[in-house]
Amino acid sequence: MKFTRVFAFMALAGLAGSAYATNGYFSHGYGMKAKGMAGASTASSDDAFGGANNPASMAFAGNRLDLGVDLFSPRREASNAGDFGTPVSSKSDSNYFLVPELGYNHMVNNDLALGVTVYGNGGMNTNYKALSGFGNTNILGGQGKLGVDLMQLIVAPTAAYKIAPNHSIGISPLIGYQRFKAYGLQAFNSYSASNANLTNNGYDDSFGYGVRIGYMGKITPTVTIGAAYASKMNFQEFDKYKGLFAEQGDFDIPENYNLGAAWDVTPTVKLALDYQRINFSKVPSVGNPVTNLLVLGQPLGSTNGPGFGYSNINVWKLGTEYKYSQNLTLRAGYSHSDNPISASDTGETMLNILAPAVIKDTATLGFTYTLASGNELTMAYMHGFKNSVSAARPGAPFGTQVDTIEMYQNSLGIAYSWKM
Repeated sequence: MKFTRVFAFMALAGLAGSAYATNGYFSHGYGMKAKGMAGASTASSDDAFGGANNPASMAFAGNRLDLGVDLFSPRREASNAGDFGTPVSSKSDSNYFLVPELGYNHMVNNDLALGVTVYGNGGMNTNYKALSGFGNTNILGGQGKLGVDLMQLIVAPTAAYKIAPNHSIGISPLIGYQRFKAYGLQAFNSYSASNANLTNNGYDDSFGYGVRIGYMGKITPTVTIGAAYASKMNFQEFDKYKGLFAEQGDFDIPENYNLGAAWDVTPTVKLALDYQRINFSKVPSVGNPVTNLLVLGQPLGSTNGPGFGYSNINVWKLGTEYKYSQNLTLRAGYSHSDNPISASDTGETMLNILAPAVIKDTATLGFTYTLASGNELTMAYMHGFKNSVSAARPGAPFGTQVDTIEMYQNSLGIAYSWKM
């Protein structure tokens, strides 16, 4: 009954939205312990977030329930060098978000684990006011406030099985729900395949599916390796925004995979290293370049219409864990990723004013305190270092002046874990 109530809370809280934009629109980590180590978790099995990290890890995680929430604060700013006759800038007003997470794992026997992970993605949550001194015009030439709001909630039921005492495999069907709205894009009405379904239509939602599979192996008493692959999650189209997203409103979550290793250097010190690949370019609404509009003549919303121009990215995550005492474990981490938005591609910063996911480097700290009951209290802090990207607009009718987008972010999360 406790789990049913917690799961219901997660589903409802998740609808409030999320705003992660650390690695594109993926989080830097899933599960508060992973977040304290910059997301390095593919070869770790100390929580129930295998459905988001590595399903195979659940075979070693034991019976537990992990419930957490992050206070996430991204700060976004966009500026234009002169298309308005003078340089202008605008800051997004949406600065604070609560992002919940849940993991549950049950050992059916020594070899078989069944569980569920609930987590979110996001990162396209912006809200820019109209420019001061330009009437009701926003920085993209539309009317009134400018912005988008994307929320993605993923439920990952998970099964993991030990194929040998120190080796496991796992699978997580991925069931997704997403909600989206856009406003202030009236300047693009003439360049949309369906301008009635481009902007200011309120929220639309869609459901989708995919799968994540994984392997974990303890190859020596002190070294563990892991690998996981997640297919592209195919979602229903956003009908209210079929004039904005390529392929008539399609917006999928790209395939991604991760490799990791963890080394117990001493009985009290562990190092973890992860590599992650996210293939944004395989989702047209995200990966198509904006030049498809002017160079190829493909309007917004068409099959090969412009997207946000995201490139595929590589992410490296390094984390360390130190068992300070029997009750207190300390963590730290650092991650570096490619920038999905390129300064060398004309026009890519223009639409990405809506989604300035330009963070490349993050640093994290965290700890877990084990209570007398055996339950755990975990906290994690993340700082995404400020980064900016500048590129010229693609030309008539949008001008040729330079747009600059910049971002930095912080998050502070807390989680409680029940051992069962």
